[in-house]
Amino acid sequence: MALTSSAARPYHIIIFGASGFTGQFVVEEVARTSAEGPRGAVRWALAGRSRAKLDKVLEQASEALGKPELKSEVDIIVADVGEPDSLAAMCKQGVIVLNCVGPYRFYGEAVVKACVENGAHCIDICGEPQFLEGMQLNYHSQAADKGVYIVGSCGFDSIPADLGVLYTRDQFKGTLTAVESFLTASTGPEGGCIHDGTWQSAIYGFADSGKLRSLRKKFDHKPLPVVGAKIKRRSALFFSDEIQQYSVPFMGADPSVVKRTQRFLAEEHNKTPVQYGAYAGIGGITSVIKLLFAGMMFWFLVKFSFGRNLLIKFPEFFSFGFFSKEGPTRKQLEGSSFRFAFFGEGYTEGQDPSQGKPNAKIRTLVQGPEPGYVATPIAMVQAAITMLNEPNSLPKKGGVYTPGAAFANTTIIDRLNNHGIQFSVLEVS
Repeated sequence: MALTSSAARPYHIIIFGASGFTGQFVVEEVARTSAEGPRGAVRWALAGRSRAKLDKVLEQASEALGKPELKSEVDIIVADVGEPDSLAAMCKQGVIVLNCVGPYRFYGEAVVKACVENGAHCIDICGEPQFLEGMQLNYHSQAADKGVYIVGSCGFDSIPADLGVLYTRDQFKGTLTAVESFLTASTGPEGGCIHDGTWQSAIYGFADSGKLRSLRKKFDHKPLPVVGAKIKRRSALFFSDEIQQYSVPFMGADPSVVKRTQRFLAEEHNKTPVQYGAYAGIGGITSVIKLLFAGMMFWFLVKFSFGRNLLIKFPEFFSFGFFSKEGPTRKQLEGSSFRFAFFGEGYTEGQDPSQGKPNAKIRTLVQGPEPGYVATPIAMVQAAITMLNEPNSLPKKGGVYTPGAAFANTTIIDRLNNHGIQFSVLEVS
Protein backbone atom coordinates (compact mmCIF):
# COMPACT_ATOMS: atom_id res chain seq x y z
CA MET A 1 0.00 0.00 0.00
CA ALA A 2 1.53 3.30 -1.11
CA LEU A 3 1.75 6.23 1.30
CA THR A 4 1.31 8.91 -1.36
CA SER A 5 -1.72 10.83 -2.52
CA SER A 6 -3.03 10.47 -6.05
CA ALA A 7 -5.88 11.61 -8.28
CA ALA A 8 -7.95 8.69 -6.97
CA ARG A 9 -6.91 9.31 -3.35
CA PRO A 10 -6.46 13.09 -3.18
CA TYR A 11 -5.78 13.61 0.55
CA HIS A 12 -2.72 12.59 2.55
CA ILE A 13 -4.68 13.04 5.79
CA ILE A 14 -8.38 13.06 6.64
CA ILE A 15 -9.28 14.10 10.21
CA PHE A 16 -12.43 12.18 11.13
CA GLY A 17 -14.32 13.65 14.08
CA ALA A 18 -12.71 17.03 13.46
CA SER A 19 -15.52 18.93 15.18
CA GLY A 20 -15.14 17.01 18.46
CA PHE A 21 -13.35 18.47 21.45
CA THR A 22 -10.00 16.81 20.68
CA GLY A 23 -10.52 16.87 16.93
CA GLN A 24 -10.50 20.68 16.79
CA PHE A 25 -6.99 20.72 18.26
CA VAL A 26 -5.83 18.06 15.80
CA VAL A 27 -7.09 20.32 13.00
CA GLU A 28 -4.92 23.18 14.28
CA GLU A 29 -1.88 20.90 14.59
CA VAL A 30 -2.22 19.60 11.03
CA ALA A 31 -2.54 23.20 9.83
CA ARG A 32 0.67 24.12 11.68
CA THR A 33 2.69 21.22 10.32
CA SER A 34 1.31 20.71 6.80
CA ALA A 35 4.60 21.85 5.27
CA GLU A 36 6.33 18.80 6.79
CA GLY A 37 4.57 16.35 4.52
CA PRO A 38 5.84 14.70 1.34
CA ARG A 39 7.34 17.27 -1.04
CA GLY A 40 6.70 19.97 1.52
CA ALA A 41 2.93 19.81 1.63
CA VAL A 42 0.18 17.75 3.23
CA ARG A 43 -3.11 17.72 1.37
CA TRP A 44 -5.83 17.27 3.96
CA ALA A 45 -9.53 17.37 4.68
CA LEU A 46 -11.93 17.40 7.62
CA ALA A 47 -14.64 14.80 8.07
CA GLY A 48 -17.62 14.36 10.38
CA ARG A 49 -21.39 14.26 10.60
CA SER A 50 -22.16 17.98 10.38
CA ARG A 51 -20.86 20.19 7.59
CA ALA A 52 -21.91 23.28 9.58
CA LYS A 53 -19.86 22.22 12.61
CA LEU A 54 -16.85 21.38 10.43
CA ASP A 55 -17.11 24.79 8.74
CA LYS A 56 -17.08 26.39 12.17
CA VAL A 57 -13.99 24.41 13.27
CA LEU A 58 -12.17 25.46 10.10
CA GLU A 59 -13.12 29.07 10.71
CA GLN A 60 -11.93 28.92 14.33
CA ALA A 61 -8.62 27.32 13.29
CA SER A 62 -8.02 29.94 10.60
CA GLU A 63 -8.60 32.71 13.16
CA ALA A 64 -6.50 31.07 15.91
CA LEU A 65 -3.54 30.49 13.58
CA GLY A 66 -3.89 33.59 11.43
CA LYS A 67 -4.37 31.47 8.31
CA PRO A 68 -7.48 32.72 6.47
CA GLU A 69 -6.55 30.56 3.48
CA LEU A 70 -7.61 27.42 5.39
CA LYS A 71 -11.28 28.17 4.70
CA SER A 72 -10.73 27.91 0.95
CA GLU A 73 -7.90 25.34 0.81
CA VAL A 74 -9.16 22.60 3.15
CA ASP A 75 -12.04 20.41 1.98
CA ILE A 76 -14.87 18.95 4.04
CA ILE A 77 -16.25 15.41 3.83
CA VAL A 78 -19.54 14.43 5.46
CA ALA A 79 -19.29 10.96 7.02
CA ASP A 80 -21.01 9.18 9.90
CA VAL A 81 -20.01 6.04 11.84
CA GLY A 82 -23.65 4.92 11.56
CA GLU A 83 -23.53 5.04 7.74
CA PRO A 84 -20.98 2.50 6.39
CA ASP A 85 -21.25 3.79 2.81
CA SER A 86 -20.23 7.28 3.93
CA LEU A 87 -17.23 5.85 5.82
CA ALA A 88 -16.20 3.81 2.77
CA ALA A 89 -16.45 6.88 0.54
CA MET A 90 -14.31 8.85 3.03
CA CYS A 91 -11.64 6.17 3.32
CA LYS A 92 -11.29 5.84 -0.45
CA GLN A 93 -10.23 9.49 -0.62
CA GLY A 94 -7.45 9.47 2.00
CA VAL A 95 -4.05 7.90 2.51
CA ILE A 96 -4.35 8.15 6.33
CA VAL A 97 -7.46 8.64 8.45
CA LEU A 98 -6.88 10.27 11.83
CA ASN A 99 -9.77 8.92 13.89
CA CYS A 100 -10.77 11.25 16.74
CA VAL A 101 -14.24 9.79 17.37
CA GLY A 102 -14.63 8.16 20.78
CA PRO A 103 -15.39 6.37 23.00
CA TYR A 104 -13.73 3.94 20.59
CA ARG A 105 -15.48 0.91 22.08
CA PHE A 106 -18.72 2.29 20.60
CA TYR A 107 -17.56 4.09 17.47
CA GLY A 108 -14.06 2.87 16.59
CA GLU A 109 -14.53 -0.50 14.93
CA ALA A 110 -16.63 0.82 12.06
CA VAL A 111 -13.77 3.17 11.14
CA VAL A 112 -11.10 0.45 11.36
CA LYS A 113 -13.25 -1.86 9.22
CA ALA A 114 -13.82 0.84 6.59
CA CYS A 115 -10.12 1.73 6.48
CA VAL A 116 -9.03 -1.90 6.04
CA GLU A 117 -11.64 -2.65 3.37
CA ASN A 118 -10.95 0.56 1.42
CA GLY A 119 -7.18 0.77 1.65
CA ALA A 120 -6.68 3.71 4.03
CA HIS A 121 -4.21 3.59 6.91
CA CYS A 122 -5.66 4.57 10.30
CA ILE A 123 -4.23 6.31 13.36
CA ASP A 124 -6.20 6.84 16.56
CA ILE A 125 -5.65 8.27 20.04
CA CYS A 126 -7.48 5.54 21.92
CA GLY A 127 -6.64 4.76 25.53
CA GLU A 128 -8.98 1.76 25.81
CA PRO A 129 -7.07 -1.57 25.96
CA GLN A 130 -10.18 -3.63 25.19
CA PHE A 131 -10.72 -1.81 21.89
CA LEU A 132 -7.03 -1.74 20.94
CA GLU A 133 -6.47 -5.44 21.58
CA GLY A 134 -9.81 -6.36 20.02
CA MET A 135 -8.83 -4.62 16.79
CA GLN A 136 -5.53 -6.52 16.74
CA LEU A 137 -7.34 -9.82 17.25
CA ASN A 138 -10.01 -9.17 14.61
CA TYR A 139 -8.26 -7.15 11.90
CA HIS A 140 -4.50 -7.79 11.98
CA SER A 141 -4.51 -10.54 9.34
CA GLN A 142 -6.90 -8.69 7.04
CA ALA A 143 -4.91 -5.44 7.35
CA ALA A 144 -1.68 -7.35 6.63
CA ASP A 145 -3.21 -8.84 3.47
CA LYS A 146 -4.30 -5.38 2.30
CA GLY A 147 -1.01 -3.67 3.23
CA VAL A 148 -2.89 -1.32 5.55
CA TYR A 149 -1.36 -0.01 8.80
CA ILE A 150 -3.73 0.47 11.75
CA VAL A 151 -1.80 2.17 14.57
CA GLY A 152 -3.71 2.76 17.80
CA SER A 153 -2.95 4.79 20.94
CA CYS A 154 -0.96 7.50 19.13
CA GLY A 155 -1.81 10.26 21.60
CA PHE A 156 -0.73 10.84 25.19
CA ASP A 157 -1.91 7.26 25.53
CA SER A 158 0.57 5.84 24.69
CA ILE A 159 3.33 7.47 22.65
CA PRO A 160 5.31 8.98 25.58
CA ALA A 161 5.32 5.67 27.50
CA ASP A 162 5.79 3.27 24.60
CA LEU A 163 8.46 5.27 22.80
CA GLY A 164 9.97 6.31 26.15
CA VAL A 165 10.72 2.66 26.94
CA LEU A 166 12.28 2.18 23.47
CA TYR A 167 14.32 5.37 23.86
CA THR A 168 15.57 4.22 27.27
CA ARG A 169 16.55 0.85 25.80
CA ASP A 170 18.37 2.49 22.88
CA GLN A 171 20.35 4.80 25.19
CA PHE A 172 21.39 1.95 27.51
CA LYS A 173 24.82 0.42 26.85
CA GLY A 174 24.06 -3.24 27.29
CA THR A 175 20.87 -5.25 27.88
CA LEU A 176 18.01 -3.27 29.44
CA THR A 177 15.72 -5.68 31.31
CA ALA A 178 13.25 -3.56 33.32
CA VAL A 179 11.79 -0.05 33.34
CA GLU A 180 9.46 1.75 35.72
CA SER A 181 7.84 5.01 34.66
CA PHE A 182 6.41 7.72 36.89
CA LEU A 183 4.02 10.25 35.41
CA THR A 184 3.54 13.65 36.99
CA ALA A 185 1.45 16.51 35.63
CA SER A 186 1.35 20.16 36.60
CA THR A 187 -1.06 23.01 35.99
CA GLY A 188 -0.67 26.77 36.02
CA PRO A 189 -2.56 29.36 38.08
CA GLU A 190 -5.71 28.72 36.00
CA GLY A 191 -5.79 25.07 37.04
CA GLY A 192 -6.72 22.32 34.61
CA CYS A 193 -9.20 19.60 33.75
CA ILE A 194 -9.96 16.92 31.16
CA HIS A 195 -12.95 16.73 28.85
CA ASP A 196 -15.49 14.16 29.99
CA GLY A 197 -15.10 12.00 26.86
CA THR A 198 -12.04 10.48 28.56
CA TRP A 199 -14.08 10.04 31.76
CA GLN A 200 -16.73 8.09 29.83
CA SER A 201 -14.09 5.82 28.28
CA ALA A 202 -12.77 5.04 31.78
CA ILE A 203 -16.27 4.28 33.12
CA TYR A 204 -17.08 1.82 30.36
CA GLY A 205 -13.58 0.34 30.49
CA PHE A 206 -13.75 -0.51 34.19
CA ALA A 207 -17.29 -1.81 33.84
CA ASP A 208 -16.15 -4.24 31.13
CA SER A 209 -12.81 -5.30 32.65
CA GLY A 210 -13.90 -8.95 32.71
CA LYS A 211 -14.35 -8.93 28.93
CA LEU A 212 -10.76 -7.75 28.49
CA ARG A 213 -9.45 -10.79 30.35
CA SER A 214 -11.46 -13.19 28.18
CA LEU A 215 -10.35 -11.32 25.04
CA ARG A 216 -6.69 -11.80 25.95
CA LYS A 217 -7.15 -15.55 26.30
CA LYS A 218 -8.14 -15.72 22.62
CA PHE A 219 -4.64 -14.66 21.53
CA ASP A 220 -3.22 -17.79 23.18
CA HIS A 221 0.07 -15.96 23.80
CA LYS A 222 2.91 -17.71 25.55
CA PRO A 223 4.26 -15.70 28.50
CA LEU A 224 7.07 -13.35 27.54
CA PRO A 225 10.39 -14.58 28.92
CA VAL A 226 11.63 -12.73 32.01
CA VAL A 227 15.21 -11.69 31.42
CA GLY A 228 17.27 -10.57 34.42
CA ALA A 229 15.80 -9.84 37.84
CA LYS A 230 11.99 -9.94 37.92
CA ILE A 231 10.47 -6.50 38.37
CA LYS A 232 8.72 -5.98 41.71
CA ARG A 233 5.08 -4.97 41.71
CA ARG A 234 4.35 -1.95 43.88
CA SER A 235 1.34 -1.62 46.16
CA ALA A 236 -1.88 0.17 45.24
CA LEU A 237 -0.70 3.31 47.08
CA PHE A 238 2.88 4.06 48.08
CA PHE A 239 5.30 6.90 48.64
CA SER A 240 7.74 7.02 45.74
CA ASP A 241 11.33 7.86 46.61
CA GLU A 242 11.92 8.34 42.89
CA ILE A 243 9.61 11.37 42.56
CA GLN A 244 9.10 12.20 46.24
CA GLN A 245 5.32 11.98 46.28
CA TYR A 246 2.55 9.47 46.80
CA SER A 247 1.94 7.32 43.74
CA VAL A 248 -0.48 4.73 42.38
CA PRO A 249 -0.35 2.26 39.48
CA PHE A 250 -1.13 4.02 36.21
CA MET A 251 -4.65 3.00 35.19
CA GLY A 252 -4.49 3.85 31.49
CA ALA A 253 -3.51 1.86 28.40
CA ASP A 254 0.27 2.29 28.74
CA PRO A 255 1.10 -1.08 30.40
CA SER A 256 -0.98 -2.95 27.82
CA VAL A 257 0.51 -1.05 24.87
CA VAL A 258 4.11 -1.38 26.06
CA LYS A 259 3.71 -5.11 26.62
CA ARG A 260 2.30 -5.58 23.11
CA THR A 261 5.25 -3.66 21.68
CA GLN A 262 7.75 -5.72 23.63
CA ARG A 263 6.08 -8.92 22.42
CA PHE A 264 6.23 -7.79 18.79
CA LEU A 265 9.91 -6.80 19.04
CA ALA A 266 10.80 -10.06 20.81
CA GLU A 267 8.91 -12.31 18.40
CA GLU A 268 9.60 -10.47 15.14
CA HIS A 269 13.06 -8.99 15.76
CA ASN A 270 14.50 -11.18 18.52
CA LYS A 271 14.86 -8.22 20.91
CA THR A 272 15.17 -8.81 24.66
CA PRO A 273 11.73 -8.00 26.14
CA VAL A 274 11.78 -5.20 28.69
CA GLN A 275 9.63 -5.65 31.80
CA TYR A 276 7.54 -2.57 32.54
CA GLY A 277 5.78 -1.02 35.52
CA ALA A 278 3.75 2.21 35.12
CA TYR A 279 2.88 4.58 37.96
CA ALA A 280 1.44 8.06 38.41
CA GLY A 281 2.31 10.59 41.09
CA ILE A 282 -0.69 12.07 42.88
CA GLY A 283 1.00 14.53 45.25
CA GLY A 284 0.69 14.90 49.01
CA ILE A 285 -1.64 13.61 51.68
CA THR A 286 -4.56 15.90 50.70
CA SER A 287 -4.50 14.47 47.19
CA VAL A 288 -4.39 10.96 48.63
CA ILE A 289 -7.55 11.57 50.67
CA LYS A 290 -9.39 12.98 47.63
CA LEU A 291 -8.27 10.06 45.49
CA LEU A 292 -9.33 7.46 48.03
CA PHE A 293 -12.77 9.03 48.41
CA ALA A 294 -13.31 9.50 44.67
CA GLY A 295 -11.90 6.03 43.96
CA MET A 296 -14.25 4.29 46.38
CA MET A 297 -17.25 6.12 44.93
CA PHE A 298 -16.14 5.30 41.39
CA TRP A 299 -15.52 1.58 42.07
CA PHE A 300 -18.93 1.25 43.74
CA LEU A 301 -20.98 3.15 41.16
CA VAL A 302 -19.31 1.79 38.02
CA LYS A 303 -20.65 -1.72 38.79
CA PHE A 304 -24.29 -0.68 38.29
CA SER A 305 -26.07 0.92 35.36
CA PHE A 306 -27.65 3.61 37.58
CA GLY A 307 -24.20 4.34 39.04
CA ARG A 308 -22.63 4.66 35.61
CA ASN A 309 -25.41 7.04 34.60
CA LEU A 310 -24.68 9.19 37.65
CA LEU A 311 -20.95 9.20 36.92
CA ILE A 312 -21.59 10.22 33.30
CA LYS A 313 -24.12 12.92 34.24
CA PHE A 314 -22.01 14.56 36.97
CA PRO A 315 -18.32 14.14 36.03
CA GLU A 316 -17.15 17.25 37.88
CA PHE A 317 -18.77 16.24 41.17
CA PHE A 318 -17.43 12.67 41.20
CA SER A 319 -13.93 13.62 40.04
CA PHE A 320 -13.44 16.75 42.22
CA GLY A 321 -13.44 18.89 39.07
CA PHE A 322 -10.75 16.83 37.33
CA PHE A 323 -13.16 16.03 34.46
CA SER A 324 -15.76 18.39 33.02
CA LYS A 325 -18.25 18.51 30.17
CA GLU A 326 -16.78 21.81 28.94
CA GLY A 327 -13.14 20.68 28.99
CA PRO A 328 -10.16 22.95 29.72
CA THR A 329 -9.86 26.55 28.57
CA ARG A 330 -7.05 27.76 26.31
CA LYS A 331 -5.39 29.43 29.29
CA GLN A 332 -5.50 26.20 31.28
CA LEU A 333 -3.87 24.39 28.37
CA GLU A 334 -1.08 26.94 28.16
CA GLY A 335 -0.20 26.51 31.85
CA SER A 336 -0.20 22.70 31.96
CA SER A 337 2.54 20.15 31.27
CA PHE A 338 3.60 16.55 31.93
CA ARG A 339 6.75 14.65 32.88
CA PHE A 340 7.42 10.94 32.44
CA ALA A 341 10.47 9.80 34.43
CA PHE A 342 11.80 6.38 33.38
CA PHE A 343 13.98 4.35 35.72
CA GLY A 344 15.64 1.46 33.94
CA GLU A 345 18.03 -1.28 34.98
CA GLY A 346 19.96 -3.96 33.17
CA TYR A 347 23.31 -5.51 32.44
CA THR A 348 26.32 -3.81 30.89
CA GLU A 349 27.86 -5.15 27.70
CA GLY A 350 29.58 -8.47 28.29
CA GLN A 351 27.49 -9.29 31.38
CA ASP A 352 25.20 -12.34 31.31
CA PRO A 353 21.60 -11.32 32.22
CA SER A 354 20.93 -14.85 33.47
CA GLN A 355 23.63 -14.50 36.12
CA GLY A 356 23.29 -12.22 39.15
CA LYS A 357 21.52 -8.94 39.71
CA PRO A 358 21.44 -6.03 37.24
CA ASN A 359 24.63 -3.99 37.46
CA ALA A 360 23.67 -0.77 35.69
CA LYS A 361 20.91 1.81 35.80
CA ILE A 362 19.62 4.55 33.54
CA ARG A 363 17.19 7.42 34.08
CA THR A 364 15.49 9.16 31.19
CA LEU A 365 12.78 11.77 30.83
CA VAL A 366 9.96 12.45 28.40
CA GLN A 367 8.31 15.79 29.01
CA GLY A 368 5.96 18.02 27.13
CA PRO A 369 3.01 20.43 27.11
CA GLU A 370 -0.52 19.78 28.37
CA PRO A 371 -1.09 16.08 27.68
CA GLY A 372 -4.69 15.76 26.51
CA TYR A 373 -5.17 18.49 23.92
CA VAL A 374 -1.70 19.84 23.13
CA ALA A 375 0.66 16.84 23.37
CA THR A 376 -1.93 14.39 21.99
CA PRO A 377 -2.47 16.28 18.70
CA ILE A 378 1.31 16.73 18.34
CA ALA A 379 1.91 12.99 18.83
CA MET A 380 -0.94 11.95 16.53
CA VAL A 381 0.06 14.29 13.71
CA GLN A 382 3.76 13.41 13.94
CA ALA A 383 2.79 9.73 13.74
CA ALA A 384 0.99 10.51 10.49
CA ILE A 385 3.85 12.67 9.16
CA THR A 386 6.29 9.87 9.98
CA MET A 387 4.16 7.32 8.12
CA LEU A 388 3.96 9.57 5.08
CA ASN A 389 7.66 10.40 4.97
CA GLU A 390 9.21 7.09 6.08
CA PRO A 391 7.13 4.25 4.61
CA ASN A 392 10.17 2.01 4.19
CA SER A 393 10.90 2.19 7.94
CA LEU A 394 7.51 0.78 8.96
CA PRO A 395 7.01 -2.96 9.59
CA LYS A 396 7.37 -4.93 6.36
CA LYS A 397 3.71 -5.94 6.34
CA GLY A 398 0.56 -4.05 7.17
CA GLY A 399 -1.39 -4.94 10.29
CA VAL A 400 -2.67 -3.61 13.60
CA TYR A 401 0.26 -2.19 15.55
CA THR A 402 1.24 -0.27 18.66
CA PRO A 403 3.25 2.98 18.19
CA GLY A 404 6.45 1.25 19.33
CA ALA A 405 5.97 -1.62 16.90
CA ALA A 406 5.12 0.67 14.01
CA PHE A 407 7.72 3.38 14.58
CA ALA A 408 10.69 1.62 16.25
CA ASN A 409 12.88 2.12 13.16
CA THR A 410 11.76 5.64 12.24
CA THR A 411 12.85 9.13 13.28
CA ILE A 412 9.60 9.87 15.14
CA ILE A 413 11.43 10.67 18.40
CA ASP A 414 13.49 13.33 16.59
CA ARG A 415 10.29 14.72 15.12
CA LEU A 416 8.62 14.83 18.54
CA ASN A 417 11.70 16.53 20.02
CA ASN A 418 11.33 19.24 17.38
CA HIS A 419 7.70 19.79 18.37
CA GLY A 420 7.96 20.13 22.13
CA ILE A 421 7.71 16.51 23.34
CA GLN A 422 11.27 16.04 24.47
CA PHE A 423 13.21 12.86 25.18
CA SER A 424 16.44 13.11 27.21
CA VAL A 425 18.85 11.05 29.31
CA LEU A 426 19.20 12.30 32.88
CA GLU A 427 21.60 9.80 34.44
CA VAL A 428 23.48 6.59 33.69
CA SER A 429 25.11 4.64 36.50
